Amino acid sequence: MAINHVRPWRNIYRRASRQISVGPVRIGGDAPISVQTMTNTITTDVAATLAQVQAAAEAGADIVRISTPDQASARALKEIVAESPVPIVADIHFHYRRAIEAAESGAACLRINPGNIGDAGRVREVIAAARDHGCSIRIGVNAGSLEKHLLEKYGEPCPDAMVESGLGHIRILQDHDFHEFKISVKASDVFMAAAAYQQLAEQTDAPIHLGITEAGGLTSGTVKSAIGLGNLLWMGIGDTLRVSLSADPVEEVKVGFEILKSLGLRHRGVNIISCPSCARQGFDVIATVEALEERLAHIHTPMSLSIIGCVVNGPGEALMTDVGFTGGGAGSGMVYLAGRQSHKMSNAQMIDHIVEQVERRAAEIEAADKAAE
Repeated sequence: MAINHVRPWRNIYRRASRQISVGPVRIGGDAPISVQTMTNTITTDVAATLAQVQAAAEAGADIVRISTPDQASARALKEIVAESPVPIVADIHFHYRRAIEAAESGAACLRINPGNIGDAGRVREVIAAARDHGCSIRIGVNAGSLEKHLLEKYGEPCPDAMVESGLGHIRILQDHDFHEFKISVKASDVFMAAAAYQQLAEQTDAPIHLGITEAGGLTSGTVKSAIGLGNLLWMGIGDTLRVSLSADPVEEVKVGFEILKSLGLRHRGVNIISCPSCARQGFDVIATVEALEERLAHIHTPMSLSIIGCVVNGPGEALMTDVGFTGGGAGSGMVYLAGRQSHKMSNAQMIDHIVEQVERRAAEIEAADKAAE
């Protein structure tokens, strides 16, 4: 990461981890923290599943996971993988044959728990299939599905039980000389998940996949995920993540990126800094921000935009953004470009004008980046 010597309190020192591959996407080491989501279509409906994968990829997803509950789904993966713009993770539970079939169908990663797919012979077959077809593996520990012997030992799901489960699964892979794996220890309880991830990070150098599982609906799940994942990321823990919401997968991707953007760990699209509005506002801030979020969704270039209702904080915020607009009086406000006061613009024309300015600035940034290559 880039060290900020001017503002050292912004620095996040990521935990050192091994690097693996999920298709062309690198996970761990110095690779960017990747964002994942999962389809909720019936996997055998290839067209619907591909449409959801495409929408997630356009929103910024680096990797998409797909349920593979039966043989037909595992076979459908072959068509999906062939058309997918991003690597596909096959979600496998219990049945080892599905994992082998998914590997044969081109899945880039298998999400399994090695200890839950049968005897040692079956585990060897799955690992051999993963190795032969260039698949990585994600060990997916979940507080809601811990092994019976661990629940008997600890009495209930807890961080110690989750980490013990995860380390046990790691040993199985390592005993077979397989090291292309990452691991997660998810729980719906934020405290449990955070504690488990912290313990796990101290006991393995494997890349870590973060998630607060079954976090809830769009609002409540976003809050829980931001608290749980945000704190772990702030501590430097986490190499890839999924925000689990009872919502459209695209929303999961958006929230995941916003969490990373807020910590300066990933940069994609327009970061809008806006006030909550009050009686001082010179224009309808809330409606304006809603309109701009929709109209600027196509911008992938990292840049900043401030939309502030009045001159109390507006000029100061605009000094630190690529484009800014501050409400004034008499139906107009001030436009700022590259942190400098530029010109006035009427409220009526302001949205169209800001979109034009942002698109122009994005083009300038992209051109400068290409020239620097």
